[in-house]
Amino acid sequence: MKALLGRKIGMSQLFDKDGGVVPVTILQAGSVVVTQMKTKEKDGYEAVQVGIGNRKKTPKSVLGQAKGTMLEKSGIRRLKEFRGVFEGKRGDVIDVGIFTEGDKVQVTGISKGKGFQGVVKRHGFHGAPKTHGTKHAHRQPGSIGSTGPQRVLKGQRMAGRTGGKKTTIKKLTVVRVDKENNLLYVKGAVPGNRKGFVEIKGL
Repeated sequence: MKALLGRKIGMSQLFDKDGGVVPVTILQAGSVVVTQMKTKEKDGYEAVQVGIGNRKKTPKSVLGQAKGTMLEKSGIRRLKEFRGVFEGKRGDVIDVGIFTEGDKVQVTGISKGKGFQGVVKRHGFHGAPKTHGTKHAHRQPGSIGSTGPQRVLKGQRMAGRTGGKKTTIKKLTVVRVDKENNLLYVKGAVPGNRKGFVEIKGL
């Protein structure tokens, strides 16, 4: 199983062998420490828990999980559990070297929050026509059609908070692996803000 925690640095572009432009997202994913190993015999399933360091004040309940590892001194910024079989042991350090150019990965992050938005921006409604008597209702949702049961049905597309949700992009291609700087160049866009945490998992 190939899995990492990292941060989104930003977007850039590279050139392939034919001179074509490849849009890439730069991910910093290094010094991920294995803090716990879960087995089928003891926990009922197989998984590995990893963590990223560099935090000034870490709660003792969280810091206890890193006892005996390099994260005990640096503190724990983020913990994440990945299901699957992991060949290694507690205290191992994982870096971007587990991936090679051409690998397919999926990246999960928290999408950018856009606040409270209407149905046009949130769901792509076309709105009302600009002419033929429309007045002050160009971007309104219109009728929601709930005449039978006198209530709003669940799942009705309406205005509300947009973004800020866990989003996964699958089948992204690893274009370049920079082991010296622990950078991973992935083709395409990745959800989240700059410096936002992402989960990278091999397919």
